Amino acid sequence: MRTWQVGDVMTRDVAAVGEETPYREIVDVLVRRGISGVPVIDGFRRVLGVVSEADLLHKIERAGHPDQRRIFEGRRHRSAREKADALLARDLMTSPAVTTWPEATITAAARLMEHESVKRLPVLDDLGRLVGIVARGDLLRVHLRTDAEIREDVVQEVLRRVLAVRDGLVTVQVRGGEVTLDGRLDRRSAVELAERLAGQVSGVVRVVSTIAYDVDDTGLVELEAGQVTPVA
Repeated sequence: MRTWQVGDVMTRDVAAVGEETPYREIVDVLVRRGISGVPVIDGFRRVLGVVSEADLLHKIERAGHPDQRRIFEGRRHRSAREKADALLARDLMTSPAVTTWPEATITAAARLMEHESVKRLPVLDDLGRLVGIVARGDLLRVHLRTDAEIREDVVQEVLRRVLAVRDGLVTVQVRGGEVTLDGRLDRRSAVELAERLAGQVSGVVRVVSTIAYDVDDTGLVELEAGQVTPVA
């Protein structure tokens, strides 16, 4: 069963700057493109770092009344002060950049963003070159899938292809991304697998299941010898 990947939602027309790009030009890129950060690349399109609005705002925070500057100097660590004085991308950027690749699942990308506290991920090919960028908003596009598309995946991929469930045994309804399963299967393990796999279909927000089963086989384990023995 195929799940959506970063390559399905990333922006391919990526705005990027070089190491020598001046502060004002970086600001112009962000404002003109309506973005909050930009990768810094070398001549081979390898990502060296990322300049975000936060990196650029250090200069504004430090500007102003002398008393305000003293407060800034006292509260911020040295790297923030250095960025406040920086004029070029190489000195402004946060490095190394947190990156991903087109084949990564959007779930993995979301977890990486959360873990690293970043809002965007440059996307690299197998040679480490920039091929796209994915932002938090891009990951939400999976939930723009229609209910009909989601239902088709649950029926075709989960029930028919993976579980080989005959037509008519399980009914599938989808409304607002919420999947409702009803019907009857022979084993409890099959019911639980259907519920779990349906929840992994791209765009599903919740699974509600009332599928009944004939045999509770969840208390059995297969031994290496091929025997089936109840779990104590």
